[in-house]
Amino acid sequence: MTPDPSAPDTSAPGWRAIATRAYGPALALVCLGVWLHAADSLLVATMLPAMVAEIGGQALVAWTVALYEVGSIAAGAASGLLALRHGIRAPMAGAALLFAAGCAVSALAPDMWVVLAGRLLQGLGGGGLMALSFVAVGLLFPSRLMPLALAAVSTLWGVSAFLGPLAGGLFVEFATWRAGFWFFALQALAQALWIILGPPLGSARPAPAPAGRLPVLRLLFLSAGVVLIACGGIDVAPLHTSLFVLAGLACLAAFLRLDARREASRLLPPSPVGLGTPAGAALTMILCLSAATIAISAYGPLLITTLHGTSALVAGYIIAAASISWTVTAVLAAGAAERHDPKLIAIGTVVVALSVPGFAWSVPHGPLWLIVACAAMEGGGFGLAWTFILRRATALAPAGETERIAAAIPTMQRLGYAIGAAYVGIVANAAGFAEAAGGEAMRHAAEVIFLACLPPAALGLAAMAGFVRVRG
Repeated sequence: MTPDPSAPDTSAPGWRAIATRAYGPALALVCLGVWLHAADSLLVATMLPAMVAEIGGQALVAWTVALYEVGSIAAGAASGLLALRHGIRAPMAGAALLFAAGCAVSALAPDMWVVLAGRLLQGLGGGGLMALSFVAVGLLFPSRLMPLALAAVSTLWGVSAFLGPLAGGLFVEFATWRAGFWFFALQALAQALWIILGPPLGSARPAPAPAGRLPVLRLLFLSAGVVLIACGGIDVAPLHTSLFVLAGLACLAAFLRLDARREASRLLPPSPVGLGTPAGAALTMILCLSAATIAISAYGPLLITTLHGTSALVAGYIIAAASISWTVTAVLAAGAAERHDPKLIAIGTVVVALSVPGFAWSVPHGPLWLIVACAAMEGGGFGLAWTFILRRATALAPAGETERIAAAIPTMQRLGYAIGAAYVGIVANAAGFAEAAGGEAMRHAAEVIFLACLPPAALGLAAMAGFVRVRG
């Protein structure tokens, strides 16, 4: 039996109403797509030290994050239009196959460059699965069951923060990191076959939309900008690195200019970077704070296992403390009244910013509990502020821009992660991380990496101050 959102349904809203033959399979399918995307990053972060030990590529560590985020941004931007054109069945199956192919490429990789090709495919597939899963919630469930479906997705996101490092650690300890990629490839392939061979995904289709083209040129400029900045960190030298960074910034500026001209199909609101408008301040704040906090995800596991002698599993759970804290704090703060939004945003973002100098001390010098506390601060600060950033930004949005600003918030978060990873990759290799084998050289690199995150954190706080001062 296939879910039909248009059919009347008089059963009481509750978990029994959604855990039925009509809606249970659809919920499981959506949750699997979210799981693959949510757990992938923590799985790879946990396995990264073992990967570097076997195939090298220490200088390219930041690329594992940057390319994944670039792929996610591109897929997320394209998914909505593809769903409007073709429904969700074909795009969702294609995203699952892309993710499976990316995992297989990484599993077979003889060196880090091939792993990175796989990570780009994983980002395209995972970002598509995530975006299309949320589209599917709106198509496959009646409005009264949507909150339950979204609650299940949110809960699974928190569970992924626990199970992702566990899976990565178990594969490293008892098998190989390659088996971890194969494990996720098989899950994604199973999802693709389920979608292709299973019953139709609902009888409802999206409302017809005006014809539009995929923003290929804009996404190419955006992707090229991040990749060029990251290239500046491969062989760090003043002229070489400066040219790559300037070229990357020029591509990002071209993306913003082109996007501003496409009034009907803009990905971002007008002036998305700057302090002149509430939306610009909010998006700048998210961009900078995301860039300031990606270093612990990109470099944390390798630094922690090397400097503190922990297992991959322990390092993975230290990093996962941020995701777990984010989920818990968001749930606890969810009922706050709207009048408290500026205060909660300010407190949350200050806590996030304070985690950066905390990492600059604790990752090089310890103790481990302090690294965990800083990770919990980072995630808890985001969890405290995130919902209220969204609520305040959309409340202050100009007419006709509410949906675009809401969609731009996660896009700017991922762009911040991508640019931040490229930036700290340059800093890390300039500090000698690529050649460091341990001891004082690795400790020095760790200090420099996290101290370099202080300027974007400060810029994020400046943007926050402008955002919360605006009167609603």
